[in-house]
Amino acid sequence: MIVLALDTAGVDCSAALYDTGADRLLSAVVEPIGKGHAERLMAVIDEALAHAGVPLAVVEKLAVVVGPGSFTGIRVGVAAARGLALALGVPCVGVTTLEALAFRHQAERPGTPVVAAMDAKRGEIYAQAFDETGRPLSDPAALSPEGVAELAILHSAELVGSWAARPGPEVDENPEFAGRDRFDIGAVARIGAARAVDANRPKPLYLRGPDAKPQTGFALERRPAFTAD
Repeated sequence: MIVLALDTAGVDCSAALYDTGADRLLSAVVEPIGKGHAERLMAVIDEALAHAGVPLAVVEKLAVVVGPGSFTGIRVGVAAARGLALALGVPCVGVTTLEALAFRHQAERPGTPVVAAMDAKRGEIYAQAFDETGRPLSDPAALSPEGVAELAILHSAELVGSWAARPGPEVDENPEFAGRDRFDIGAVARIGAARAVDANRPKPLYLRGPDAKPQTGFALERRPAFTAD
């Protein structure tokens, strides 16, 4: 089975093709752009297909990062994945950013319980605990620093992600995004390939409302339409 994985939830605009039969990543294209995912995503998908040497028609499953992360970026990726899945007539599954962080760390250090913890700003951390096999031990949540520490102690788990201050090689190569979480698109593809398909289409995972809110008190007054006597 060929899986197409997409990620627009963070600073990267990424796409990858994964062959489950050969257990091989056919291609992975990652552009650290910060913003503008909607304008670049389709070109990134085309590039991933070209590098893999396969047409879009061979894709049998879509996997997309659903968050938590960038409010706008998540919407771009989920909408694109759902649209492509509908056009191709194939299933589509969601993968969380916290799962991707945990998967990558546990692939490098198997048998280690972890708490994936992302800096959510405003004094909050997105966090979730996973056992040594990658099975979730808690629901994804927006927690205080104290709450994250308690979660790690409760499960005797190691902290991973931006809140754990564990910058990876990608961050070192891209100082503009130092300290920002980035999600291994290969991990997203592998998680998505193994994920059971249900009747529900993937939807964005928001653990709090968007940072941008309408300004109150500045709306123009609505006046009744002019009517002639």
